[in-house]
Amino acid sequence: MIAHFDCFSGISGDMTLGAFVDLGVPVDWLEETLKTNLLTDFDLVVTATSKMGIAAKKIDVIAKDQTARNYAVIREMIDSSSLQRPVKALSLKMFEKLAKAESKIHGCPMDHVHFHEVGGVDAIVDIVGTALCVDFLGLKKISASKIPTGNGFVNCSHGKLPVPAPATIEILKNIPVVGTDVPFELVTPTGAVIVSTLAESFGKMPDMLVSKIGYGSGTRDLDSRPNLLRIFIGKSAFVSDTVVMIETAIDDMNPEIYGFLMERLFEDGALDVNLVPVFMKKNRPGTLLQVLCHHKEKESIINRILTETTTLGVRFYDVERRLLDREAVTLETEYGPVSAKKVISPDGCIRIVPEYAVCRMIAAKNNIPIRTVYKKISQHAENLIK
Repeated sequence: MIAHFDCFSGISGDMTLGAFVDLGVPVDWLEETLKTNLLTDFDLVVTATSKMGIAAKKIDVIAKDQTARNYAVIREMIDSSSLQRPVKALSLKMFEKLAKAESKIHGCPMDHVHFHEVGGVDAIVDIVGTALCVDFLGLKKISASKIPTGNGFVNCSHGKLPVPAPATIEILKNIPVVGTDVPFELVTPTGAVIVSTLAESFGKMPDMLVSKIGYGSGTRDLDSRPNLLRIFIGKSAFVSDTVVMIETAIDDMNPEIYGFLMERLFEDGALDVNLVPVFMKKNRPGTLLQVLCHHKEKESIINRILTETTTLGVRFYDVERRLLDREAVTLETEYGPVSAKKVISPDGCIRIVPEYAVCRMIAAKNNIPIRTVYKKISQHAENLIK
């Protein structure tokens, strides 16, 4: 199951939960799971509402205890809970990103970051609740539109801050944002951390077979647009997204460096790295370095290239790609459990491809040709498909 967040009026934690409840996540289950594992001092209130004629769900977190909690306390609460491991991991990832941003903006250690109006109960319910909803709906891949920002000022515990709030725009660094003339806060820090963590790509809606649409309502009424978050979920035999191609041509670097550079680029999150022989000005032979990555990794990839190579600059541009649907599977073979990818083509045909690193390890351990390993694992895969 894939999802696309259509953030035409921004995003907040309560808008996200409202959209997920509208998609079919039972609010009673959500509230009970949170109360059983984390907190008891709150209630979730769901209201059916309408924005400019569009029916939506409005979620309110009624906190009975407004005690502020710091990041260290919240991290321990989640880590020691009985939540499922994927829910824990996603919740902790979002809170870490939020704490890093607040720490940088306010100049204090991460563990000492206090969550006031963002925090206490609200942030825990919004962030952990979102992780529970993602797990409940079985969402494997999420994309989002470009993120619109408002303008003006917003009042908070630190005083009057510019919109977008400093923590919000810190979280949205390297993510496509769009300025608007809306004189209000469209994206909260919690909303920013949710969408920046969940979405792998930002841009137009991917090709998909939409099965459900959920609308989550914000509190304010806007003059220029309905104050809603729209989430599409569905399936696809392939996934389309927009990524970044970063390129540079180099003709004056020790070729031994390229192997090390490629390893570091993959560590930085590169999706693919190509080294292409080219002829450059004055007919000098050179190497065209091409790196494909998500928007979130663009700046770190560029910095790596400018730091590790002799190039004086890079060029980058958006590229669209179409991917076959795939999922990780484990094959039980005579060599033990083997990690593989199950790939589904547009005509519905299935093939299972073993991971090279695993095959290489098996071949080395058993002192046999790697092609023998591939052949035997492929036979197991064929039997599984049948």
